[in-house]
Amino acid sequence: MNNKQLKKMGIQKKSETVRVVIRCRPLSKKEVAEGREKVVNMDYENGEILVQKSVEEVPKRFTFDCVYDENVLQKDIFDETAFPIIENILQGYNGTIFAYGQTGTGKTHTMAGVIDSDELKGITPRAFETIFNSINIDETKQYLVRASYLEIYKEEVLDLLNKGGIQKLELKEKPGSGVYVKDLSTALVENPAKLMEIMVKGNKNRHVGQTKMNHESSRSHSIFTVTIECAEIGADGKAHIKVGKLNMVDLAGSEKQSK
Repeated sequence: MNNKQLKKMGIQKKSETVRVVIRCRPLSKKEVAEGREKVVNMDYENGEILVQKSVEEVPKRFTFDCVYDENVLQKDIFDETAFPIIENILQGYNGTIFAYGQTGTGKTHTMAGVIDSDELKGITPRAFETIFNSINIDETKQYLVRASYLEIYKEEVLDLLNKGGIQKLELKEKPGSGVYVKDLSTALVENPAKLMEIMVKGNKNRHVGQTKMNHESSRSHSIFTVTIECAEIGADGKAHIKVGKLNMVDLAGSEKQSK
């Protein structure tokens, strides 16, 4: 089967280590009031974006792993793009999900959404719920879930969960395990509500700044990491431990702050 056939079946090739997914938001109320017209169309079947500024112009085509128009449901975005990553995390692999784009393009809506709404909640709360739903129905293994939250601001790494106040941390590298952040605090979590509580707490410590595009835009990058340790008894009668990490990355708006 080719990639297109696999995509229709919701199957992702293991060789695809990075997938680029494009979501087009609807026109805002301001854009509608100003008489703006839609110039971007999505071809879901072929994973293409068509940009056409006028009827006379030949559409420009851009191809990605997957594209969604303004009518896509939050649930469908999660099921088709994020759920396969969560499955891999639970199997002991590492995965990263992040949204990139200018302020006002819908990053927060896609990632967080309306947390207490079944229909409008975004990738992050759905990911947290999926992790614990999978853990709770698997009685053959023991799990330990931890969370950490750091911010990268002006090339400095800051711990957003430190009880003694935000501290600057150092990047270190350990042979065999790679790069890590020294003294980054972690918290044990037992349910998705606790994960959201920790994320909200860290968000209050983040650097924000007013721009003309958003009154409270993130001016830093942040990484919220969920580490899942799984212990199970193998065929040899011994305990085996698998560790998977899910990184939820919130990037600052790609525009300059002056805009």
